[in-house]
Amino acid sequence: MIKLSDKYIFPIVIFLLTVLCWFVAPYKDIAMWTVFFLAAYSAIANDSIQTIGTFIASNSHRKWYYLWLFMGSIFLLTVTYSWINYDGDISHGRLTTKGLNEAPSSFVFLQVFAPVVLLIITRLKMPVSTSILLLSAFTTKASSITSIIQKSFFGYMIAFITAIIVWTITTNIFEKYKKENPSKVWVPLQWVSSGALWSTWIMQDMANIAVVLPRSLNTDQFVLVASTVFFGLGLLFYLKGDRIQEIVTEKSDIIDVRAATVVDFIYACLLYYLKIISSIPISTTWVFIGLLGGREIAINFRKIDGDKVRAIKLLVKDTVYAFIGLLVSVILAISINENMRNQIFKDFGIN
Repeated sequence: MIKLSDKYIFPIVIFLLTVLCWFVAPYKDIAMWTVFFLAAYSAIANDSIQTIGTFIASNSHRKWYYLWLFMGSIFLLTVTYSWINYDGDISHGRLTTKGLNEAPSSFVFLQVFAPVVLLIITRLKMPVSTSILLLSAFTTKASSITSIIQKSFFGYMIAFITAIIVWTITTNIFEKYKKENPSKVWVPLQWVSSGALWSTWIMQDMANIAVVLPRSLNTDQFVLVASTVFFGLGLLFYLKGDRIQEIVTEKSDIIDVRAATVVDFIYACLLYYLKIISSIPISTTWVFIGLLGGREIAINFRKIDGDKVRAIKLLVKDTVYAFIGLLVSVILAISINENMRNQIFKDFGIN
């Protein structure tokens, strides 16, 4: 019996998925559900570092299915609320506000293939804006992608500076109590903050997964969609976040429940400011990378025995990876979408 090495399994899977995308693209209904099934896992897997990454890291000693059932229940409650209150729409109305009032009436290969690209990027541990990669592939209304990128960079800098300030002030406090066992109150605080952050992400970014689906799901469709994501989450927790989780676990002291709670709380506050109060369209991925990068710099430059060189290397690596992921997303989006391509060329003064 031939036993394949693990390093060959993923390329084979990608090849088979590529062939599948090619064959199903001309068939609207089959293509729609194929994109959904692929996006349901790939989008959450890539964005998991910013929503449940610190939760997984700080609870690595617990059974994976306890974590899954907790976050899975929050997911079901959040999408059920949207389905009931938005007349069958599970995106909390965000698709219609983006001008995506209807599901795609037809598909091309690159649209169906987009979630596979996201799987590859995730496997390479590159965080990417799933909004740009997935939504831009299906929008029929041209929007200025350059302004979204600019504001994402702005969000990165705000998060980076905020993290520098917060952890410059608090590092010595955390170091003082580091050797002491955390108070029991930190565990429920961390689960509540992580759950709230996860629910907020679903409200904001569920549109990335639902973009190909009917805007009003009937009961059977809703059950299929909700159960698919629910069990996909189970696989993600079983894999402990998969490879991209290393972006979180390689950071200083992040497995400490106190550190994880503070990260989640500050990140939730930043998202509230950047996405709710200011209504700035922004990539949440860049905000999270900026937050982790600023935190790493502040901690290692504040501590007497801090590894400053390693902190800078991690900052540069994460930023470069995020930029590569962004570049791939933009290239794919403008390759698929003529309106988006024309808008990009217009913004850069290219006729």
